[in-house]
Amino acid sequence: MKVRRGGLARRARDAVMYVARRGGLLPAGTPDRLGDDDRLAGERFDETVMVYFPDTRPNLYQLQQWYGPLRALDQRHRVVVVLQDSRVARVVRRELGLPCWVIAHYSRLDDVLARSDVKLALYVNQSPQNFSALRFTTLAHVFLNHGESDKGVSVSNQVKAYDFCFVAGQAAIDRIAAHTMLYDAPARCIAIGRPQLDFDRPGGAGLRRDAELPTVLYAPTWEGAQPSLAYGSLRSHGPDLVRALLRSGRFRVIYRPHPLNGLLDSAYGDADAEVRRLVADAGTTGGDGHLVDTDRPLNASLAESDVLICDVSAVAMDWLPLGRPLVVTVPASDSVVTAATRLLDVAPRLPVEALPTVVDLLVDQLERDPTKEQRLALTEHYLGDTTPGAATRRFVDACSSVIRLSDRERPVSGRG
Repeated sequence: MKVRRGGLARRARDAVMYVARRGGLLPAGTPDRLGDDDRLAGERFDETVMVYFPDTRPNLYQLQQWYGPLRALDQRHRVVVVLQDSRVARVVRRELGLPCWVIAHYSRLDDVLARSDVKLALYVNQSPQNFSALRFTTLAHVFLNHGESDKGVSVSNQVKAYDFCFVAGQAAIDRIAAHTMLYDAPARCIAIGRPQLDFDRPGGAGLRRDAELPTVLYAPTWEGAQPSLAYGSLRSHGPDLVRALLRSGRFRVIYRPHPLNGLLDSAYGDADAEVRRLVADAGTTGGDGHLVDTDRPLNASLAESDVLICDVSAVAMDWLPLGRPLVVTVPASDSVVTAATRLLDVAPRLPVEALPTVVDLLVDQLERDPTKEQRLALTEHYLGDTTPGAATRRFVDACSSVIRLSDRERPVSGRG
């Protein structure tokens, strides 16, 4: 009877979850797990590389920035994407154009991989759900991350779960070596550059000279998952900063909101809405082309801009090859852990207290750019070779090397 009651309870729970998934009633951040499990019964993957992304729509931007490099990789080693959310799958299938499956149950993933010859798994974030795939010992596991930055979250003990980490440059290797105990970063971290920058690539270094007003790109990060990681300036700086820029009449403003703004703190969502309104209204009435930029690749925003205001984030690193002025905000909270890094030592900083003089700061940076040569000297340290196509080639070659290593080291059996 206990078994029967347990079985009934389980079936009832499954039925409730099925209705919730179908009705879109799941809590935010929960994959719907409406999978292709039945269709995959007894099937195998013909691809060599599996990209595992178990997250939901808000975090999809983390995978989207890898679309170009993954398509390039697919030209040498066929790539399949495995997801846990059917809503994400619809978007990825439409945008990426590579095979894409939703696998809801670990047992089905186990069965499919046991029949397949997948040799390499790639991960673009540190989702706890990655462990559903990390358990398999017959393929190599590589952490890609979705940005190169001086944030504290860029150093995590979670890197030890992966066989290798592909990082942008020597700065990341040094950062991980310095802050992760009992981890051989030089051996486990492979510098590949930022292959994302090879796609929708901005123009050459130096200021744009084809516009009547210089363009300021404000691209803050989100609020962060905990107080020590609250690098986002949107609540503290955003509305007053944008008002000052627009009121001066000296700049065209592009606002590039982070996809996760307001996810954990409604005050960030309110600030985001206010900045959007300010820019949209100015763009309608002023005729200067002010823009809330949400629908284009980041590289398009970078290419159109003369000076960047951002937080401690990956945007600052991606901006470096352009050789254009950069201003980095100072977090308003004393709880934030900010590392002492070479870029933050060089770039002008913008605390809340300095907002009344931000126009003068930007004019000076545009006219003199006193730290330009120092920033350009840091580009290779952070990003490696930024010659067009070089990072993509390094990414594909690094995947090939790990696949060859996987062939040599693969155990006879290793199903999780």
